[in-house]
Amino acid sequence: MSVLRAMRRRAHLVLGPAIGIALTGYFAYHLVEGERGFKAWLHLNREIRTATANLATVRAQRAALELRVSNLRPEHVDPDLLDERIRATLNLVAPEDIVIMQPTTTR
Repeated sequence: MSVLRAMRRRAHLVLGPAIGIALTGYFAYHLVEGERGFKAWLHLNREIRTATANLATVRAQRAALELRVSNLRPEHVDPDLLDERIRATLNLVAPEDIVIMQPTTTR
């Protein structure tokens, strides 16, 4: 009986720190590898940088398109742009234009 008591005392002395170490390991693992851990944070930062770069590109494209659209507004029509759009839409050329035909490329 005394051996059993001694084993229980030692188990109580070892059990607390073992549970503490296991919990610390669990939380440390999830701090790095978890869904909201350090690696996930780094990945999200990379995605944010990529999205910011894409946003700058899209804003530049939008500004160019807005400039082009503003040149076609009824208040101020750019004659060159209007002529270009008419020719592209109607597939026509002026009599004094020189047309160079290019072979079509197949993919």
